[in-house]
Amino acid sequence: MSKALIAGVGMVPFAKPGRSDPYNVMGTRAAKLALEDARLEYAAVEQAYVGYVYGDSTCGQAALYPLGLTGIPVINVNNNCSTGSSALYLARQAVESGAVECALALGFEQMVPGALQRQYTDRPMPLEAFFEAAKKDGFEEQKGLAPQLFGAAARDYRRRFGLDEKLLARITVKSRRHAAKNPLALFKDQVTEEEVLASPMMAEPLTRLQCCPPTCGAAAALVVSESFAKKRGLDARVRIAAQAMTTDRAGSFHESDMRKTVGFEMSQEAARKVFDAAGVGPEDVDVIELHDCFTINELISYEALGLAPEGEGEKLIADGDNTFGGKWVTNPSGGLISKGHPLGATGLAQCYELVSQLRGSAGDRQVEGARVALQHNIGLGGACVVTLYELAI
Repeated sequence: MSKALIAGVGMVPFAKPGRSDPYNVMGTRAAKLALEDARLEYAAVEQAYVGYVYGDSTCGQAALYPLGLTGIPVINVNNNCSTGSSALYLARQAVESGAVECALALGFEQMVPGALQRQYTDRPMPLEAFFEAAKKDGFEEQKGLAPQLFGAAARDYRRRFGLDEKLLARITVKSRRHAAKNPLALFKDQVTEEEVLASPMMAEPLTRLQCCPPTCGAAAALVVSESFAKKRGLDARVRIAAQAMTTDRAGSFHESDMRKTVGFEMSQEAARKVFDAAGVGPEDVDVIELHDCFTINELISYEALGLAPEGEGEKLIADGDNTFGGKWVTNPSGGLISKGHPLGATGLAQCYELVSQLRGSAGDRQVEGARVALQHNIGLGGACVVTLYELAI
């Protein structure tokens, strides 16, 4: 099997709920931008995988039909916050298997203001096992679902290793600084550690400025085979060197470890598989887009991805090794906290950023000499997708 290439990427500016186009308009626009970037017509696409979390069935068709009624398979994907990367995973798999030569991965979300809440009250929630795990640490559903889970993870981390809340707040400060150079990011205003810590408490110790905002947006990627790229004269510089998807193991629920409940073990296993398959290690990576839905998850993810030993992620922050001038640049886009987190689009927005970085087209936020990029995207419920990109030439 030949490696899958990313021939084109597209992304629309992320916006607050109520200030964006409808989901179908955003989706059409992102897909069109990816096609334009690849210099391809929609008729060349053989399959499409379209991700979103909140919406009616066949929203994918509604977004793609304006590009052409070509009769191709359109597969709608929902894997919570890892939805966009799940669509990319399926597109990559279709291309590498030889089933198709050109597949489109598209993700979008039209969200509503406020913390995520339960959608249906007449049926079991998929996350009930996660909430049961969190109840051991004082979980209160009325305070918001995701903040409570990650707040519990932060308290668990603090009990195990200690936790410097100023260093945790510094993740948001770094995130805003990076987002200021990203014209597609939602929050570009700079903040201080003191302002982060003084913002309203959401789930102790996480304040509002340490939580990703509800966001609307869309992003897309065109995945093609090497032979297709050569035949069409496409940009073949960026390829997927390795990719892995994992789901929960027993540790997520039965080890009283909230880090594992919110994805540490899934992330650790996916990263291990990717590094083994690509024959590289964390030290070979130049730039990283990781799932910073809350500041604590960025810290936990440093350790899950092998950037730091367990319990030592704070040193990465204190030494500045998570930003420009350090060992790695994490979330040059601004990440979920500052770029925004439209659930179905996030994984493909991460792809957009890393492809731009490897092409050397990221503008003021360019990571100098970037040749290897790592993407990490989780969804509670659960799934984790880790993707390693590299320059093919």
